[in-house]
Amino acid sequence: MTGNIHSIQSLGAVDGPGVRYVVFMQGCPLRCVYCHNPDTWLTEGGTPTDVDELVRKALRFRPYWKNGGGVTVTGGEPLLQAEFVEEFFAKLHEHGVHTALDTSGVGNLSKAEKVLAHTDLVLCDLKFLTKADYLKNCRADFDQIERFLQLTAMKNVPLWIRHVVVPGLTDGMDHLRRVKAKAESYPNFEKLEFLPFHKLCMEKYERLGLEFPLKDTPAMNPDALKTMVEQL
Repeated sequence: MTGNIHSIQSLGAVDGPGVRYVVFMQGCPLRCVYCHNPDTWLTEGGTPTDVDELVRKALRFRPYWKNGGGVTVTGGEPLLQAEFVEEFFAKLHEHGVHTALDTSGVGNLSKAEKVLAHTDLVLCDLKFLTKADYLKNCRADFDQIERFLQLTAMKNVPLWIRHVVVPGLTDGMDHLRRVKAKAESYPNFEKLEFLPFHKLCMEKYERLGLEFPLKDTPAMNPDALKTMVEQL
């Protein structure tokens, strides 16, 4: 089976536990206003890659996974290529490799369920908390994301929630408390990560001839965010 791969980060340190081999899939149906990877949006493009070849490439880095590392598949939106991810994870499990799915929670639920059967950890980007905000800022259906999160709970797959904190958009203390409460409402929830909004993606937008929707929004100060999180 072949999948379209945008890029690979051989030694990732922020996409799950330990050192990770991070595979970025090509294609994403969302258009989040703060997206930092607009070059992954289109389903066309990427590098066609055979699943067995990808497994072989990943396993070369196995010596770095001794302290709880493994493989993370992200995007783009990996569930757009659910069949490929399912087979990739299944083959990694044959080698005893820890698998993590970094997703926005959109896609076909029945296909997602098959992926979760071979997933050791879900990292879900919970972007907003209401249908209106999801539609306005991501062009996405919040109900679909909630159904996916409920599915992870039903399958008892450990869940990490991530939330990007954007000044003037998602940085209110009451909002952060609601995100925390929402995350903790899932029985399989293990960890919540608040990520500071940054603008390192500006060059990508310019190169693609696109306007970054939040070009006038200041980056989130990491120290200020740390202080806010400590107050939750």
